[in-house]
Amino acid sequence: MAQTVQVQTQRMGKRESLIHSKSGFALLIAALIMITLISVGIAVSIGQVQIPLAESYRILLYKLTGFQWGTTPIEAGSFTDIIWQIRFPRVLMAMFIGAGLALCGAVMQAAVQNPLADPYILGISSGASLGATFAILIGFGAIGWLGQTGVAFWAFAGAMGASLLVLTLAGIRGKMTSVKLVLAGMVINALCSAFSNFIIYFANNAEGIKTVTFWTMGSLAASGWNKLPLVGIVVLVAILFFLLQSRVLNTMLLGDEAAVTLGINLSVYRRLYMLLTALVTGVMVASCGMIGFVGLIIPHIVRGLVGSDHRKVMPVSVLFGAIFLIWTDVIARSLISSVELPIGIITAMIGAPMFMYMLVKKGYGFGGN
Repeated sequence: MAQTVQVQTQRMGKRESLIHSKSGFALLIAALIMITLISVGIAVSIGQVQIPLAESYRILLYKLTGFQWGTTPIEAGSFTDIIWQIRFPRVLMAMFIGAGLALCGAVMQAAVQNPLADPYILGISSGASLGATFAILIGFGAIGWLGQTGVAFWAFAGAMGASLLVLTLAGIRGKMTSVKLVLAGMVINALCSAFSNFIIYFANNAEGIKTVTFWTMGSLAASGWNKLPLVGIVVLVAILFFLLQSRVLNTMLLGDEAAVTLGINLSVYRRLYMLLTALVTGVMVASCGMIGFVGLIIPHIVRGLVGSDHRKVMPVSVLFGAIFLIWTDVIARSLISSVELPIGIITAMIGAPMFMYMLVKKGYGFGGN
């Protein structure tokens, strides 16, 4: 019995040392990048019109590089148009949104020292919902100088407005702390939700209410090449920035008192990180609505794999988030024939059981302990 336990302990030690070593971590990153590329190819093949996987890769290779693979020439037609005009920008949007939400979730959890934090903790979700509800039901999103971008604009404005209110409220009468941020977020969430429900209750617009409901559940159906550049640039810049902030994020896990002894003013960094994550999340919410559980569950899974060091948590979270949302979107648009489910429903159905399993199985503590 003792020998069996010793052998199991040695095996677990070898597995952990492999993951935590530099070579093991490099292999993990390479494997995740490979899985992401394969997932993109498979995702553009799946839908109401099934396209052979080899043909999907041929079309993508031709469109991206101009190189024709195989003897059959690639011509403009149904398969090419479906992949390049509809599915590929949607898959890229899912990849960027998933990566961005996972990144912001990891940053938020470190900044407020709360394992239950997610990108929407600053009232972003309720603020964006209020803005979108205002635009859809009162009509500012359909007419006027904003045109078709009205709903996205008002959702972004609502998200940023709510975030700034939370940051202002948390910074009143003393320095900003993680506890004050969480409490201020809860207050603004409740306030924005109350105003949204007030508008919906008095709105005599059944179609508008249905649109608001669908929007609050999240969807990538409106993805296209016109929306992709803004989301892609914002998410990529955020990834590059936060990859360089691993030292400060690691210090945040130690607490404010330990940071003072190291000469780091966490209050300034916390305010900066909150503003940046609010900006990134606001752009993503304005593009595709609210998609829950990605920013909450992905950083937890990653910490269970690589530990709490943000030099490893950040890049792995980004790749895990991208892969997760690509496949979640595939399920949302192919689970029921001729019907597209809101992606937020699928992420919740997958994320909630996973989170419960982690709590029961591991007795999960913040930071991977």
